Amino acid sequence: MTAPRFSSLEMLSKLVSFDTTSRNSNLELIRFVQDYLHAYGIASELVHDETGKKANLWATIGPEGDGGIVLSGHTDVVPVDGQAWTSDPWTVTAKGDAKLYGRGTCDMKAFSAVALAMLPEFLKAGLRKPVHLALSYDEEVGCIGVHGLVDRIRQIGVRPRLAVIGEPTMMRVVDAHKAIRSYWVTVTGHEQHSSNVHKGVSAVMVAAELIGKIAEIAAELRAEGDPSGRFDPPYSTCIANVISGGTAQNILARECRFSYEVRSLPGVDGDAIAQRFTDYALDVVRPRIQAIAPSADIQIVRRAMSPPLFAAPGEDAENFVMTLAERNACEAVSYATEAGIFQEAGIPALVCGPGDIAQAHQPDEFIEEGQLPACEAFLRRLIGRLSA
Repeated sequence: MTAPRFSSLEMLSKLVSFDTTSRNSNLELIRFVQDYLHAYGIASELVHDETGKKANLWATIGPEGDGGIVLSGHTDVVPVDGQAWTSDPWTVTAKGDAKLYGRGTCDMKAFSAVALAMLPEFLKAGLRKPVHLALSYDEEVGCIGVHGLVDRIRQIGVRPRLAVIGEPTMMRVVDAHKAIRSYWVTVTGHEQHSSNVHKGVSAVMVAAELIGKIAEIAAELRAEGDPSGRFDPPYSTCIANVISGGTAQNILARECRFSYEVRSLPGVDGDAIAQRFTDYALDVVRPRIQAIAPSADIQIVRRAMSPPLFAAPGEDAENFVMTLAERNACEAVSYATEAGIFQEAGIPALVCGPGDIAQAHQPDEFIEEGQLPACEAFLRRLIGRLSA
């Protein structure tokens, strides 16, 4: 049986066709990749989540051993719910404007698609050092899946030279990004007729006060700024984006739930920022509402946490990736990636991939067609370095 061959565009079209929104299983995509790799004689290993409905994939191309390069990409995408798409989000669509539309074209199936499409070239080159493919699940909901994958790399005992996380950077090299922590806050009030505000607790009003505290903290962070001068925006941020609660206009709301996040600069204690909010919520606001209704409460649960990526100027990994990307300098970004998790595990990591982050999570998400050959050129230079 002849092993299948795909162009980068064909592989991207295939990967986009799988609806791997984070709430869904990614196993259909993972099994496709497994079968594709198997057709070329490449074994792969899966690291499942607790439910068995999602999995990371790890595969090695070339010789076993240390000193290889990890090419890392997440398989999940954000929802399309409520967005005004003008084409099928699960079909890569070219509209004659040198752009390829579809969910995940930019964030971030293109990097994985190019790496997979170039598998025959990797095999033909006679690599002296391995290339590791690392595909993860649930990056979009807090970089959840990659932790198990990194743990498995430790167990295997392999020591890669570095990891390239192929998030969209327009093939620029990113050596630093912010950390992210996100939390669910649930306020339990005490129902009363809305005319009896003195006898009850409106969970919605309490949540509004707590969100006001988040805005206050955010203003303080903005004033503190970014001493490095590398980030945009040039400060740590704190913001609430999702909220729900209440049942009727004339009933004091029994429950209100919202989420908030902290994106802290490298070197800034994000836990301390979050603790400022927690102390206010539990030590100032909760006693006040419980004095009205002992059953009233505030609960705060951490949803996700991803560490920052710290710059390491002049180190081998940074110089190596800048050479591959043909860049003279690295950049910093405010979004978080899985790179910090690899770095924490002792694997030097940088971010470099096709696409523009400005298009991520948008309706009619797209990648410029020219980004695919740019990524191919990057990987061909990698092949040259690993097979020399």
